[in-house]
Amino acid sequence: MIIGIDASRISKEIKTGTENYSSDLIKGLSLVDNKNRYVLYFNKIPQFFEISHPNFSTKIIRSPRLWTQVRLAWECLLFPPDILFVPAHTIPVIRRPSLKTIVTVHDLGAEFLEAYHQFPQKLYLNWSTEFVAKYATHLIAVSNSTKRDLMKTLKVPANRISVVYEGVNRGVFMPKRTEEIDKVAAKYGLSEKYFLYVGTIQPRKNLARVIEAFAKANLSRTKLVLVGEKGWLSDNIYDMPRKLSIENKVKFLGFVPTEDLPALYSGAVAFVFPSLYEGFGLPILEAFACGCPVMTSNFGATEEIARRAAFLVNPKKIDGISEGFRNLAVDTDLRNKLRSLGFERIEDFSWEKTATETLKVFDKVYRKGTEINEN
Repeated sequence: MIIGIDASRISKEIKTGTENYSSDLIKGLSLVDNKNRYVLYFNKIPQFFEISHPNFSTKIIRSPRLWTQVRLAWECLLFPPDILFVPAHTIPVIRRPSLKTIVTVHDLGAEFLEAYHQFPQKLYLNWSTEFVAKYATHLIAVSNSTKRDLMKTLKVPANRISVVYEGVNRGVFMPKRTEEIDKVAAKYGLSEKYFLYVGTIQPRKNLARVIEAFAKANLSRTKLVLVGEKGWLSDNIYDMPRKLSIENKVKFLGFVPTEDLPALYSGAVAFVFPSLYEGFGLPILEAFACGCPVMTSNFGATEEIARRAAFLVNPKKIDGISEGFRNLAVDTDLRNKLRSLGFERIEDFSWEKTATETLKVFDKVYRKGTEINEN
């Protein structure tokens, strides 16, 4: 079987969720599969990414714009793989009828939180998701929550969706020693205890309520540290500390390279992630792997991924989030319990496991076509 993979997102210089998913999954596939042939399609030469396995090859097909709909489409028309796998977003509109396509759907955020997505990006996200929901041979959902959303909102039959959880890179995300934590803390000017958030600074992450709840908790000698790039409609979030007179207690670090994140997780009082909507919630696993207690939302994918290993709150209730801040700040036993449960929960996730389950989907689609009956 020849499996073509849209690897274009790996070429981005700054990688976030879908870029890291693509990279880590492909590396996982290279570890678990030495039989099938893989062709990785790039729009430019990626930095710091290399697969040396003999059954993996790469093709650089450059295009300044419309890469998927023109260059990738043309490549697959001329030299079709048996399966085209797209780790995020959409498939070529023009393609051979015989080409089997599999797409990973990470969430339906643009459908459920339309006001929190940038125009025209929300139009593209909605169109691309609706298109693959209708025309892709098969979909991979990263959580049961996302599968339910696809079935309910876009009417995708259950037998066209397989749930495959994401993994976490345990070679990167692990508890760090005190000297490493102190070094990274000094690099970012963190001299006090702190709660940590990691993700894009945007409304769907519920950060305005998080900041307000932190202010209400009124914790002494403790800061709230937010890591991530500026997103759409974020000005109010950045202005919240000033409005609440806690500018000296909230610190925005911007983009932080992956190599510094494990120490930031390891040194935090807790990781705070009461998002309004997630398709999966990978930072929860990163925190678990680093021994960092987690506070997250009590519904949807975040509850599904965290289970009982996190302090769960209603993300729309500021008082509940504030109570979570206070409890986690003062209750050492609670933090130790959550830390232990997090270590247990993280054992259920790895990129090798993700790759193995994804490979099963490839094989079943190749052999059976659209419908996959799952127990």
